[in-house]
Amino acid sequence: MTTPASEFSQPSEFAQRHLGPDADELAVILDVLGVSSLDEIATKVVPTSIADGLGPDGLAPGLDALPAPLSETQATAAIRALADRNVVARSMIGLGYYDTFTPGVIKRNVLENPAWYTAYTPYQPEISQGRLEALLNFQTMVSDLTGMEVANASMLDEGTAAAEAMTLLRRAGKSKSNRLVVDVDLFPQTRAVIETRALPLDIEVVEAELDSSAADAGLPEGDFFGVIVQTPGASGRVADLGAVIDAAHDRGALIAVGVDLLAATLITPPGEQGADACFGTTQRFGVPMGFGGPHAGYLAVHAKRTRQLPGRLVGVSKDADDNIAYRLALQTREQHIRREKATSNICTAQVLLAIMAAMYASYHGPSGLKAIAERVHGRAADLADRLAGAGFTVEHAAFFDTLSVRVDGKAQQIVDAAKSRHNINLRLVDADRVGIACDETTTAEEIGQVIDAFGAAAAAPAAFSTDIANRTSEYLTHPAFHLYRTETAMLRYLRMLSDKDIAL
Repeated sequence: MTTPASEFSQPSEFAQRHLGPDADELAVILDVLGVSSLDEIATKVVPTSIADGLGPDGLAPGLDALPAPLSETQATAAIRALADRNVVARSMIGLGYYDTFTPGVIKRNVLENPAWYTAYTPYQPEISQGRLEALLNFQTMVSDLTGMEVANASMLDEGTAAAEAMTLLRRAGKSKSNRLVVDVDLFPQTRAVIETRALPLDIEVVEAELDSSAADAGLPEGDFFGVIVQTPGASGRVADLGAVIDAAHDRGALIAVGVDLLAATLITPPGEQGADACFGTTQRFGVPMGFGGPHAGYLAVHAKRTRQLPGRLVGVSKDADDNIAYRLALQTREQHIRREKATSNICTAQVLLAIMAAMYASYHGPSGLKAIAERVHGRAADLADRLAGAGFTVEHAAFFDTLSVRVDGKAQQIVDAAKSRHNINLRLVDADRVGIACDETTTAEEIGQVIDAFGAAAAAPAAFSTDIANRTSEYLTHPAFHLYRTETAMLRYLRMLSDKDIAL
């Protein structure tokens, strides 16, 4: 005789493992509350307007139609079956989201290690030296690559960082205007967050096509307190921002620049060109795309604007025995002290992902990051050459990883062809333009598949590409970005840091 599988399943165990208190603990809790059951608690706390709508069995309408409870094993199998119905496409859309190789040693020892599990910056330095050191590495990485002097210990995402940059420019500047100029080539989702945040602050967002070669760099007439621009832009353009930055300052405004940190290993960083703030995301430094997040954003400034910077700052001190000790610095800026006068009240961090990005930079070092950037740019340049050779117009001669290609009304056709033939998602910019982004995982085969979607498989390459590598300054010179280049060394470093920490 075969016993039905359902008789062996114990769905109650699943709930007990994940909900916390067991039967004995629940009895103690109920006794303290002076009730005999959870149902009695519900009777006492559920409003009459809700309770009157319950059925005779005490269930809300529709709950009786739910499927029978499952055990943990059964639930896992059901979820896997559901997930298997998803079609996972190769994304070459870009706009701040890129495939990346997560080093195995970082995946196993940070992402999958509960010793690092937190989204928050630690306020108890005596039990948090490991995380604080890792976050100091993150701050150093960001400030070095952007050409700034101070960076915070991460932000919620790039959009939030841009919105915080907007309010920073308004606080730090002398202009009385409420107008903010935003470049048309900003990532659309970033612009949307800025506009949402600007609304309750009575900030008027003005869009402009900023161009160093245009009169007054394309800035609009009238007063404005700040300018926000991005490099590379949504179209892939790598612009010379020097004239834009100078023009903004000449008009009495401050300027913040969204910077791709991988591109910053090649191009002159905005901080060296005079930008007042830099913001962005660290997602492509080893953090998987997920479903669009979570990823650690960043915000960096020059030292003179440090007190205007939102978010947490990790600093270095010495303890009573003259040993190096890490702790949070300049906390008088923060909401737990200044309340509504804090530099920000929406500066949630992404510590776990920030640590992943910092360790990715440590693992590859400056030479490794530059090699990855050159490979990414090389893929994009090869694609641009072949498309130009086939008669398509690539909009910008200076680009890093993203191309905007004019296709004369065939954009939807090309995007559909890439999806149906090769399971590749390209960006539909409009009816006449297609966006294509390369990353460190892009292969020669995928370049060929994109060419095929354009109907240009036999096209010969054209001499098109422009070298964008004009950075001359050093970056990531600290030993933390040179000592852990092997898996064993990185493993030992991560273990040493986690042993200094009391977390989960």
